[in-house]
Amino acid sequence: MDHLRELRNRLVRAILAIFVATVIAWAFYDQILEFLTHPYNEIKPLLKERGIDSEIVITGIGGAFTFQLKISLVAGILLSSPVWLWQAWAFILPAMHRNEKRWAALLTATGAPLFVGGAALAYVVLPKAIDVLIGFVPDGVDNLITGAEYFDFIVRMMLVFGVAAEIPLVVILLNRLGVVSGRQLASSRPWTVIGVFVFAAIATPSTDPLSMLFLAVPMTVLYLIAEVIARLTDRRKSKAAPAELADDELSPLDD
Repeated sequence: MDHLRELRNRLVRAILAIFVATVIAWAFYDQILEFLTHPYNEIKPLLKERGIDSEIVITGIGGAFTFQLKISLVAGILLSSPVWLWQAWAFILPAMHRNEKRWAALLTATGAPLFVGGAALAYVVLPKAIDVLIGFVPDGVDNLITGAEYFDFIVRMMLVFGVAAEIPLVVILLNRLGVVSGRQLASSRPWTVIGVFVFAAIATPSTDPLSMLFLAVPMTVLYLIAEVIARLTDRRKSKAAPAELADDELSPLDD
């Protein structure tokens, strides 16, 4: 019952944090909307020069309210993430051993910046991706984008880039668990690089090679860095492990 009460209290704190952050995001809705629509507004004049009329529209009587609520809620979840992540961490922490706590803290401290960096890279690529996709609009046809569709596109792009940035962390974790070795990573490097480019081509919503390269090249570099770390880890493990004896060699006996 003590554990259930603690879980209830931490869930209440997490929900309250999300609610407060959502209210704050609602108050700064105009600034958040300007940030989200900046990639689109950046390429809109270029589309105009090519004869493509494109506008972001909100449909329905309650469409504007639903759209603002959705953006505020997602922004509130992101803003309050340190609070609800800490509540989850604090609930699990007492059940972990010291070594597990250290590795969990290291993975969290490394994974969060990697995800944020991937999402930031997606935001940089967004104008080019939007330009390519809207560029398929034929002559004489206007392009209308609903607010919900535009918001979903941005979130999907940032999630794909953010998750892709976590690949080196997964590789290092598998190496630490003994699933793969640095030598195996090196031998499979050509196929891994091909797989990375195939994944980038499928994951990016746009069809242009530039957006694919923006995702594939950093993923490849991060994989190579993870491979180097894995090889250094294997070398350190081999030095720390006791020397193995041959089948016909006697082990020294202690007096």
